[in-house]
Amino acid sequence: MQKKQQYNTNKLHKRLRRQVGTAIADFNMIEAGDRIMVCLSGGKDSYAMLDILRNLQAHAPLEFELIAVNLDQKQPGFPEQVLPGYLTDIGMPYRIIEQDTYSVVKRVIAEGKTTCSLCSRLRRGVLYRVASELGATKIALGHHRDDILETLFLNMFYGGKLKAMPPKLVSDDGKHIVIRPLAYCKEKDLAAYAIAENFPIIPCNLCGSQKNLQRQAIKEMMQQWDKKFPGRLETMFRSIQNIQLSHLADASRYDFFNLKALGEPVIDGDTAFDEEVFEPTIEEMLISDSEETNDSRLASR
Repeated sequence: MQKKQQYNTNKLHKRLRRQVGTAIADFNMIEAGDRIMVCLSGGKDSYAMLDILRNLQAHAPLEFELIAVNLDQKQPGFPEQVLPGYLTDIGMPYRIIEQDTYSVVKRVIAEGKTTCSLCSRLRRGVLYRVASELGATKIALGHHRDDILETLFLNMFYGGKLKAMPPKLVSDDGKHIVIRPLAYCKEKDLAAYAIAENFPIIPCNLCGSQKNLQRQAIKEMMQQWDKKFPGRLETMFRSIQNIQLSHLADASRYDFFNLKALGEPVIDGDTAFDEEVFEPTIEEMLISDSEETNDSRLASR
């Protein structure tokens, strides 16, 4: 069992490192000479991001610098000694910023209301300032594939936008490049990685314990899909990498107004009344076969 567990752990590590490396290459996230500010919250995702980036840094053909940054928001009971101790032990350069955003959030947001939005804006402003002070060329955030898909559905269901969370983008103040090296990584893989590496996880007592958040509802919906239809989340993520503007309805992004028929075949042209046919994924076919087998066994009894 120990050998099998170690084998699975090694496979997990290799898979995550490959996915991070692929995302970095696909979006040119890291360049020679970069100084990357790695935002470390104390959660499983940011710990994994830092650990994988350090591993890649040791083996990459180009040189870049990493500095871990944590914002101590002065939440009651926050174990402020955990991150400095961990980062010192692994020999990681770091900076801890102390700023009482907790009191601001509690004063402004009514009891029982969602604090995430204001907390995020305050935290973002502080981190942008610190990135400038450190001379960081990139800001690395620990959002993963599931975060990106959740944001897609949040914008669709509640914001009326076809918008997700990009792997790389200019910050809203126009001064920084924000990267998400975990863009191709599954949350459940990162959770398993955190357990395997025994990271000293720090829970978020300000917003993480709130109930009935819109994001939590989306997360639960996606978890149900993943359980019932394996492979669906992978297909959905591929869809945001394969966008066809001509088949959506945004006239500001595609020139429907001046569209003309030129009498020649068009790739991906409209097929009028033909119904779209989608081939099931391998995972869906395996589940279907398994269910049919079980049904046959029950019927024969």
